[in-house]
Amino acid sequence: MKSVLVVCIGNICRSPMGEALIAAALPQLEVASAGVGALVGQPADPIARQLMAERGLDIESHRARQLTNLMCQQADLILVMDEEQRLQINQRYPLTRGKLFRLGEVARVDIPDPYRLGRPAFEQALQLIDAGASAWVERIRKFL
Repeated sequence: MKSVLVVCIGNICRSPMGEALIAAALPQLEVASAGVGALVGQPADPIARQLMAERGLDIESHRARQLTNLMCQQADLILVMDEEQRLQINQRYPLTRGKLFRLGEVARVDIPDPYRLGRPAFEQALQLIDAGASAWVERIRKFL
């Protein structure tokens, strides 16, 4: 296991937060993020940046990227936010089968998109992202 790719829709809210949490916990891995409908070039949402800063994690330099076939090929593990994204990516990039899972897979939860819904929605999403990231970090450590 060398690389993890975290995916959401726009790559400005959920996946940058997930990327930051996993990268902080597993600095020996290459951790990146992307979006299935990325707002390419946009920075992370201000609320996401603020919540990460409150945890001592800096995502100020993050810029949204569109998910590509090459990213899917190179990643050892791809974590998405919900079942719909998992199905969409599986269909578009068949090579992801066997390495594509929901971030909330262990708890069997989808992580709702907080985009434009205010800080409480971001806090709720972050709580689920944090729980999912922690569960995956524990699983990944067994393979390092």
